[in-house]
Parts: sequence; structure tokens; C-alpha cells
Amino acid sequence: MNFLPLLEAKRDGQALTAAQLRETVAAFTAGRIPDYQMAAFLMAIYYRGLSPEETAMLTLAMRDSGEVLTFPNDPRPLVDKHSTGGIGDKVSLPLAPLLACLGFRVPMISGRGLGITGGTLDKLDSIPGYKTLLPAGRIQEIVRDVGCVICGQTERMVPADKALYALRDVTATVPSLPLIVASILSKKLAEGLSALVLDVKFGVAAFMPDAAKARELGQAMVSLGKECGVSTRALLTRMDVPLGRAAGNWLEVKESVACLEPARLGKAAFAAAPAPDVLELVLACAAHLLVQAGKAGTLEAAHRTAMDCLASGAPRQKWNEMLAAQGTDLEAFERKLTLDHTAPVVLEFTAPKAGYVSRCDGRLIGQAIRELGGGRLTKDSVIDYDAGVDRLAKPGEAVSEGSVLARIHAGDLARAESARAALATAFEVSAQPVSKEPLILEVLS
Repeated sequence: MNFLPLLEAKRDGQALTAAQLRETVAAFTAGRIPDYQMAAFLMAIYYRGLSPEETAMLTLAMRDSGEVLTFPNDPRPLVDKHSTGGIGDKVSLPLAPLLACLGFRVPMISGRGLGITGGTLDKLDSIPGYKTLLPAGRIQEIVRDVGCVICGQTERMVPADKALYALRDVTATVPSLPLIVASILSKKLAEGLSALVLDVKFGVAAFMPDAAKARELGQAMVSLGKECGVSTRALLTRMDVPLGRAAGNWLEVKESVACLEPARLGKAAFAAAPAPDVLELVLACAAHLLVQAGKAGTLEAAHRTAMDCLASGAPRQKWNEMLAAQGTDLEAFERKLTLDHTAPVVLEFTAPKAGYVSRCDGRLIGQAIRELGGGRLTKDSVIDYDAGVDRLAKPGEAVSEGSVLARIHAGDLARAESARAALATAFEVSAQPVSKEPLILEVLS
């Protein structure tokens, strides 16, 4: 294939046909277009964009670049959730077993980190023995028997996205709206879903810097999902501050497990407690999918159903079922959970004065975690799964002089001290409390 004319056409802002996009995807997947030319093509898309028609054609070409999952008839609807990515975003981990306990099947095909955001598969790779790469047959078996699976796409499933995903991460083309739409929906459409909820993030630590851009992305995915026969909704959520109090692969797994254990509070205490941000998004996603699938008449009723299910402790047991089905050494996993830390070096970053946390910059914290080794700088970067930060203080919270604002987990002292210096610019403490913005701005449906 002579790819140069198509590359030139997109560079100059010309629209490509369905046949041209299918040919491009097929040739790149087969190795007939070199990375350097595809990198140029991605950059041309980043600057010139794609029309809605081109985006739809690219998405379907990527979906059809390999095998798609098929599941037998079952009264449990096939549903999934996807996030556009953020610092500390571990919602998928507790959500999948919750949805399985609510009577859904969840074939959650996830990805690795992009830019400074952590990837769901990177988090799961920190679990002893957990297998994120499964053949299609095994995915189908786990979905049938357990009700949920969280894994990467198979070698034969949407191979075009796998290759493009890795290339986008190191070519500064991650924030392209049409490329995000095509990447997310090509995988989700290959799952055979009946309903999908999307968490579209905006803010300093998100790919979309403001609500307007997030709304544009969310609406594009909702429209295309519906066109393809999938009930689709998008939640627009803020990502200026890390989600939860931990960011970094293993640290986020620990926080996810804690989210699955509200039964320790007792049902009454749990029901009365204000929902932390992670829990708020887990319950919101579950509630919307219950309504989308016709399992609840209102969001209020769906939220109560989801909260009661989570408080029962059944999703924590389901989590262990899923882990066991995917090869986890459960004894080693539970032992690791009991450890205060697994990184060789732990340093505290403390408040310089008393007052109220007024800033906890998710982007700067994400960059610090990547420098610690918790994310990728190149396609071949080796991840330090124990690196990250926890015990994060959040905006609005009162602190004393010397209070811990964050705890740094690092592979060596030099990296830890460098991260501590970086966090000095990520936090601010003011004399007056700051108002708290709602986490979920709006819902697109």
C-alpha cells in the first residue's frame, strides 16, 4: 500500500472514505505501514480532526480488524463501563463485581495507562498471579460462570486499537477526540453489549481540559454508541483532584478493595455516611446501568439497590471469585493487602502550616507518579507497581502544621525526595475553607 497520498490528504484536511480508512487500518495492523508514518497520520488527525462520519467508519474498521466476542442467550444483560482516564481512577475495579452481583454480565475489556493516567490493566498486574491476557474462550467462560471479567483484548481482538493505543501514548496524540472515540468504542462494540456507561472526565488532570470539550466527546460517543444499537450514557465528571486517596497501581487496588468492604461499617452507618468520591462514582455508574437495562424505574431506586448490594458484602466475595478465575494467588493477595506498604521507601509530605487544603493538583501528582516509575515514559517502560502516593488530603479538609498531605511510595530514596519536591507545587493550604464542586457535572443520554 502506498500510504503517502492518504497521509498527505489528511495533513491537508481532506475527508477520507470508508474504503480508505478500512485499508489504512488493515495495512497498519498487518505491519505494512511503519510506525513513523502512522505517527504522522495520528498527528494529522490530532490537528485536522475527523468528521463524525469518518470517526464512525474508523471505529467500525478498528472493531472489525479482529475477532469479536459472542455470548449465548442469558437473562443477565451484557453491560460495561469505560472512563476516559484520570489520576487515581480505580472505579472499574469495584464496579465490575458489584454489577455481577446486581444480575449483569460484565465483559470488561480494559487498557493500560495513557499519558499520566493509570491504566486498569496496570493496576491489576500488581495483583499476585492475576492474568490480564486471556483467550476469547476463557473470557466467555468467566463471564458465564462468575459474571464479570476484567482483562485486556485478546491478540485477535481489535488488534488495530492495541497498536494505535501504544503509539498514541508516546506521540502526544492522546487527547484527540476522534481517536479517543474510536479507541473506546471499537473495544466496547466488540463485546456485544446491550448497555454502556461512560465516565468522561474534564479538568487539569484529564485529557479534556474543560467541560465543553468533555461534553463534545461524551455526546460523540453517546451518539455513535446508540447508532450501533447500544444503550449509552455519559457522565461528565471533574478531574482536577485525584479520585480517592491513593494513586499508583497497587495502592489503587488496596483502595478498591476497601470500597468493596463497607459492610464493616454496618449497613445503617454505611447508608448514613457521605459517599467518598470513589464510592459516589461506583454507585452512580451502577445506578445508571440498572435504569438503562430496565432493572430499575428511577435513578433513586437504582442507587438504593446498588448501595444495599454493596453493603451486603457480596461484591467483595465476587471480587475474589473473579481474581481466582483469572489466576490470582488469593493467599498471597490477602497477605499483601495487610502490609502497610510494599515499596522500599516511604516518605511523608506534610503541611507547611495550619489551615484548609485549597489545592491538590491531579496533573502534577500524576506527573510525579510517572517519574516515580508508576507510569510509562516510552512504549517499553517498565512499571514499578508499588510506586505512587496515598493518604492524600483533599480540598476543603482542615489540616494542622505537619499534617500528612500525601505519603510517597518509591523504589529508592532519590526518587522519593524528587517526588516530595514536586508535591510542594501540587498542594496549597489557605486560611479559609474552599467550596466543593459537585463531582458529577451532568449526564448525557
